[in-house]
Amino acid sequence: MNILVTGGAGYLGSVLVPWLLADGHDVTVVDTLRHGQTSLLECCRFPSFSFVNGDCRDERVMTDLVAKADAILPFAAIVGAPACAKDALAAESINRDAVFLIDRLRSPSQMVLLPTTNSGYGIGAPGVPCTEETPLKPISLYGTSKAEAEGRLLDSGNAVTFRLATVFGASPRMRLDLLVNDFVYRAVYDRAVVLFEAHFKRNYVHVRDVAGVFRFGLEHYDRMKGQAFNVGLSEANLSKRELCEKIQHHVPGFVFFESGIGEDPDKRDYIVSNDRVERAGFRPSHTLDCGIRELLTAYRIVRQRAFTNL
Repeated sequence: MNILVTGGAGYLGSVLVPWLLADGHDVTVVDTLRHGQTSLLECCRFPSFSFVNGDCRDERVMTDLVAKADAILPFAAIVGAPACAKDALAAESINRDAVFLIDRLRSPSQMVLLPTTNSGYGIGAPGVPCTEETPLKPISLYGTSKAEAEGRLLDSGNAVTFRLATVFGASPRMRLDLLVNDFVYRAVYDRAVVLFEAHFKRNYVHVRDVAGVFRFGLEHYDRMKGQAFNVGLSEANLSKRELCEKIQHHVPGFVFFESGIGEDPDKRDYIVSNDRVERAGFRPSHTLDCGIRELLTAYRIVRQRAFTNL
């Protein structure tokens, strides 16, 4: 299969692309390398790997690339509410408009699998899990731009979207600004963190399980197309306080404080049901504890905060 991955040198793509190549696929990545990353160097040994240093918003770049693809994975994105607020134009043009461009350029037979976010649920009803039928009510530009891109693709009837929980874990293109990754880093180097609105809940998923669900989606595309799927750890609908308690179990010297003053700029607060993707046959295999232990090892290597989208 010929697979086109936009933003394939990023946090998710740099895990998935080597797997796709090892599976025997031809993979083309288009990426601007805006963070100066070299995360796909190991892929250069595969004759089936191609890299284009280009922008997924550029129709001149994308027209020929889309035409040659059997499957398209639009991974290019400005991820997270703070990063999108910092550059709203880039967030809208990459998260939404570039996906619209792919949808316009592709033929009806070409597969598209889009990573989106369960932050589109915004603020959920207390104690009630958000399912794929729960109306999307995003409260950030990040959630809005991803929800609009998802809606366009699902309206086509020939796409699969994965509403990802907050992703964690080590990757060749490391990210320290994701919540679990950030809190574990602080536990290692600062030994403390101050929590704002510590009761806010969200769901979590390991980066390798995200890569795994895309492999699963490619394999089972015909029976999954036209649907959105929540993807996360069903046992990890946790508040920020509960997450810190998990980390504290692994780093006993770590302390955290709840502040009554100040607000978290990311206001989402919900729990999520992942039943649909589990019924389809996919279950994550990496626990939160597994990811924390992995990050503790990774942070013996990563000792500075250049690995961030902010």
